[in-house]
Order: sequence, then C-alpha cells, then structure tokens
Amino acid sequence: MTAGKEALLIYWRTTSTITDDKILKVFEKVPRENFILQKYASDAYFDEPLPIGYGQTISQPTTVAIMTSALNPKTGQKILEIGTGSGYQAAILSELAGEAGKVYTLERIKELASFARKNLKDYKNVSAIHADGTKGYKKAAPYDCIIVTAAASELPKQLFVQLKENGVMVIPIEDHLFRITKVKGKSVMEDLGLFAFVPLVTGKL
Repeated sequence: MTAGKEALLIYWRTTSTITDDKILKVFEKVPRENFILQKYASDAYFDEPLPIGYGQTISQPTTVAIMTSALNPKTGQKILEIGTGSGYQAAILSELAGEAGKVYTLERIKELASFARKNLKDYKNVSAIHADGTKGYKKAAPYDCIIVTAAASELPKQLFVQLKENGVMVIPIEDHLFRITKVKGKSVMEDLGLFAFVPLVTGKL
C-alpha cells in the first residue's frame, strides 16, 4: 500500500468520515492510480478530483467513499451507476457486490466509456455501457441501488422508477448530496450536505 493511500485511510478512520471496515478494505484494495491519466499518477491519493479528459473528472476519494458508504451496497445486489467516468466508482461497487452481484454503469461520452472498459477489464461483474444515463437502463431494471455521479436539477423520475421498493439512490441534486429510499413507491430524502459535481447532462450522444 502506498504512503498516500495509507494516509487517506487513516484520515477517514480517525475523523470517522468512513467507519465501515468493509468499505475501507475495498478502498484499500482498488488502485485509484489505474483509473486516472498516467500524467497524474503521482497525484492518485491526493484528496481532490483529477481531470480524466472531455471536461470530466474522477471525484476526490473522500467524495467517492462518502457516496459509497451512503449507498451501502451489499453482496449479491444489482447496482446501476450513472456517470462511469474512468470506472473507479464502478470498480469499488464491483468489489462490494461480489461475484453474485452485478454493476451496470452508463457513460454518455463514448471515449470515456471506452477508457472505462479498459480500466474495468478485470472486473467481470461490471457492464460499462455507452448510453444516456438520465434514462437509466430499463433492460436490467429494477435495481437494489442507484448511484449518480453528476448533479441533477431535480430527482430524475426515469431513474427513480427503476429502483426497487426499499431500494436506495444516492444522487447530487443541485449542490447537495441526497440519499433517497423508495418507500411504498415514494421518495424519502435525506440531505447529506453540500458537495460539488459536474452537471448531469441529457440529450444526444
């Protein structure tokens, strides 16, 4: 384990940012340096977002960890991710879902979808798909969990309907991060605080 990764994990533990050992172990296992551009390799464990091209970034590690903890994915679950980027979040989810689970991740930028597929080649339970994420992926719905890595202006109805009853969605809406649970078909929203994300974009690919 690199010194930078070790320092980050110690910081999460000592500040109680992340307390779930299962999630901490997955972040220790998955190499963030494999999901960034080579020229930023030395910055892999700085706690900040990094450019991955096409106006997009890989989120800072603490943001990824907080979103993953809020989603609380379990072994065997079916998970939908909107906004693949370089594939780092999908790799984290893959480890948590396990061999019995499945992760579908959607990326609207064709070149990033290809980049992510290369980065995720060893994660056999992940399907990286070039698609408009705002529409979700009906073919595999419904999902136990949905995670959105770009900021929406409101709760996307086309995604919410693809969530199972009692399923959980973690999504930035404007400048706040929300955990949303589907209870009797209705959304129960929990505000997790201020966060900054690139906007969720819809339209032609």
